[in-house]
Amino acid sequence: MKKVLLIMLVLVVVMQFIRPEKNNSKDYTNDISTVVHVPNDVQEILKTSCADCHSNNTVYPWYSEIAPVSWYLASHVNDGKKHLNFSEWTSYNQNQQSHIKKDLEEVMEENEMPLKSYLIVHKDAKLSAKQHEILSNWIQTINVK
Repeated sequence: MKKVLLIMLVLVVVMQFIRPEKNNSKDYTNDISTVVHVPNDVQEILKTSCADCHSNNTVYPWYSEIAPVSWYLASHVNDGKKHLNFSEWTSYNQNQQSHIKKDLEEVMEENEMPLKSYLIVHKDAKLSAKQHEILSNWIQTINVK
């Protein structure tokens, strides 16, 4: 039993050295705000409720430094960015932007975002009815290039 516990401890320690890349960039060249007006209230909603998974600027909690949680978070962020990355908006072609806009409208209509699993830890990310309306109305103003 001691050998098994020792092996498990060594594995846990070794896991801490396998670090996923952090999702932090200061390059705003392709950000949606360079081509779409993003009012202050919308910017705040995006920052609080969307940006951790849908931009190149994730704010990491303390527990993101501990494997295997760090791996899960990295995978989750990468998956979110695969569907939509506000920081890369201008790199999308017209068809991609149009598809993403339709997806955003559907997600808002179905109240699918932010994910419930995200809201468990990030209570401030939950959209109020007013925030939901503000964000939905803003999405309608996005013109696809």
